[in-house]
Amino acid sequence: MNSVVDLILNHRSIRSFTPEPIKGEQLDAILASAQAASSSSFLQANSIIRVTEPELRERLAEYAGQQAYVADAAEFLVFCADYRRHLAVAPDAMTGFTEQLLIGAIDGALMAQNALLAAESMGLGGVYIGGLRNHPDKVVEALSLPVGVFPLFGLCLGHPAQIPERKPRLPRALVVHENHYPAEVDSTLLAAYDDTMHSYYQGRSSNQKSVTWSGQIRAILGKEARPFMLAALQRQGFLLK
Repeated sequence: MNSVVDLILNHRSIRSFTPEPIKGEQLDAILASAQAASSSSFLQANSIIRVTEPELRERLAEYAGQQAYVADAAEFLVFCADYRRHLAVAPDAMTGFTEQLLIGAIDGALMAQNALLAAESMGLGGVYIGGLRNHPDKVVEALSLPVGVFPLFGLCLGHPAQIPERKPRLPRALVVHENHYPAEVDSTLLAAYDDTMHSYYQGRSSNQKSVTWSGQIRAILGKEARPFMLAALQRQGFLLK
């Protein structure tokens, strides 16, 4: 349709990078693009920590589940929900509300998507790192994050050393609904998608496996999902009310 749509539809996560650094002007454009994202009520309730110290990168890679590309990528950015600035401007500000965490998380995701799209437009690639939330307290300590700031996820950026296959998404009819949510999930469409994903996983060029999307979902949602997260958020001043 146009180059922007083509770029978006060509997205794939990159987990292997060449040693080539990202140029300063490229990083400036990526960060400017991140800051250009929409901001709820113009709160601008986010910060980005650019991690450049090799030892710190290694620690974060470990905390994220031994994801080596956190240490190897040309750039690693940590996107945070941040109300520290707001408390500096207004010491009596009412913070700790659930809505404020939602704003920080949503706006942080918008910033990160802008950043990755900008990077991809330059021929760079990247992958988001939600694994930082495996050890939120350790990440908070490692990055010296004060109360009012919480690490949401990371973003590796660099020059791709791989071109992985694009992962098929759910059929649109299972995702986009008109006016009302359907009474039932279309089992026929879901079964067809499971077949598609099974073929994709078995036929891709690396990390082949025999699994369906439904099987993955049962495995992921059949266990606890970081049950320590509420306490970690509350220690940083979030989800108090």
